[in-house]
Amino acid sequence: MNDDYREINQALVWVYNGIMWIEEHELRKSAFSDLTIKEMHAIDAISMYNHQTASQVAKKLHLSPGTMTATTDRLVRKGYVQRFRDEHDRRVIRLGLTKRGRVLYRSHRAFHNMMVKSFLKGTDEEQKRVIRRSLMNLEAFLDEKS
Repeated sequence: MNDDYREINQALVWVYNGIMWIEEHELRKSAFSDLTIKEMHAIDAISMYNHQTASQVAKKLHLSPGTMTATTDRLVRKGYVQRFRDEHDRRVIRLGLTKRGRVLYRSHRAFHNMMVKSFLKGTDEEQKRVIRRSLMNLEAFLDEKS
């Protein structure tokens, strides 16, 4: 393995651990300290914009249906998520964020936006295309492994 690969590997590990540490640290000292990092990411996956079923969210998060049900139950109990029936098919239960859930969602998205802006600072369009292509390759690898 050459030095570039080794340095990229170390950087990816460091970045992943750094992001997780910052998210956990900020979560613990925030008004949302009743949440775990996994619950926060479930809220992010539920999203504000398209009411999904628990199965759809579980698939995004690579969770079993049982684990997603337990997570949803906790998030409902804590006041971040609500369940409601689909307007077109009353048998289908969808998930949506409460006002408290939407506030957390926006806050988490703001952190990610700041992080991406910082990451891309000083890059030109060609560099952004290379980064995007490399990240898509990594995403495809992770999808294949999950």
